[in-house]
Amino acid sequence: MSSYLDGIRFSVLDRSRTREGGDAPQALRETVRLAREADALGFHRFWVSEHHGVPGVAGSAPTVLAAAVAAATSGIRVGTGGVMLPNHRPMVVAEQFGVLESLFPGRIDMGVGRSVGFTDGVRRALGREKDEADRFGEQLAELLGWFTGERTAHPGVRARPAEGLRVPPFVLATGEGASIAAAAGLPLVIGDLRGRDRLLAAVDTYRSGFRPSGWAAEPYVVVAGTVVVAGTTEEARRLLMPEAWSLAYSRTRGEFPPLAPPERIEGLTMTKRQRGFYESGLRGHVHGTAEEVREALGRAVRETGAREVLVTTSTYDRTALSASYRELARTVGLEPRDTA
Repeated sequence: MSSYLDGIRFSVLDRSRTREGGDAPQALRETVRLAREADALGFHRFWVSEHHGVPGVAGSAPTVLAAAVAAATSGIRVGTGGVMLPNHRPMVVAEQFGVLESLFPGRIDMGVGRSVGFTDGVRRALGREKDEADRFGEQLAELLGWFTGERTAHPGVRARPAEGLRVPPFVLATGEGASIAAAAGLPLVIGDLRGRDRLLAAVDTYRSGFRPSGWAAEPYVVVAGTVVVAGTTEEARRLLMPEAWSLAYSRTRGEFPPLAPPERIEGLTMTKRQRGFYESGLRGHVHGTAEEVREALGRAVRETGAREVLVTTSTYDRTALSASYRELARTVGLEPRDTA
C-alpha cells in the first residue's frame, strides 16, 4: 500500500440521489442504510448534503437527515457537506447543530458552504438573492460566535443549546472560499479531484493564508471526489455513467434527473452538446481496480498534502455502490468497527 495513505482518514458524503423507478423516501432510507455500512467498514465520517428543488436529489434538510443517520449509527462521525449558509440565518444553524451535538455528543461535524439556490426560482422561494454568497465570511463569523459567545451583532441574545459547545466546523470551498477558511482558521474541504491545477492553487492559497484559531491550530485539508473500485477498470467506468449522464442532462435541460441504469444510457441518442458534457463527466475520477485506485489516491494525497479524503460517489446500482465502498475500505486498510 502506498505510504502516502498511511494515517489518512477516509469519509463518505452521500447526496441522497434518487433512481429511476424509485422515489425520494427510498433515497433517504438508502442514505441511512449506507451510513450504517460505512460505520461498520470503519470510515471516519458520514456527511449529507443540502439541495433545494432538485428533482434527482432528495437531501434538502441536512441537519434533519444527519439526526436520522446519527441515531442509526454508533461510532462514525456524522455531519453535513454541507449546510449552505447563505440560505439560512446563522443563529438557526447554530441552534440546529447545538441540538445535534447535545443528542449525539462528540460525533457531530458542522460543514458549511457558500452556495445559494440552484435556480432563480429556488432562490426566490428561499427568500435569498444570488449575492448572498458574497457575505459568506460575515455569516461564518456570526455562526461561530453563537458557539463561542463572541456576539457583537445581537447583544443579549444567546443561541441555546449551542453556546459553549464544541462542534467542529469545516468550510466547503473552491477559489475565494479557500481564503475565507484560511482567515477563519478552519479546516478546508475542497474538490473535486479532477481539476488538479485549480485544486492545488486553492490549497496553496489556503495554506499560505491560514491563521491559527481556537478551532484549528494548523491547516487541515480534506479533498473530496468520486472514487469507484471494481474488478476491472471498465466495470468501474460503467458505474460512473449514471452520474455523468445526470450532469450532462442538467447542463442542457436545467435540472438533475434521477439516476438511470447504464444500459439505458448506452441506448440514448445524445446531442453533440450532451455528448460533450457526458464524456467530460466520465473523465478524471478516481476509478478502476483496487491497485489503480490506491495509486491514484496516493498521488492525490501526496500532491495536496491532504489528511482526509471525502468520497462522494453516486451510481444507479446500489449493490455495486456498496461493493465499491467495501473494496475501498479494504484497499486503503480501514479497520472495521464493532457496531453491535
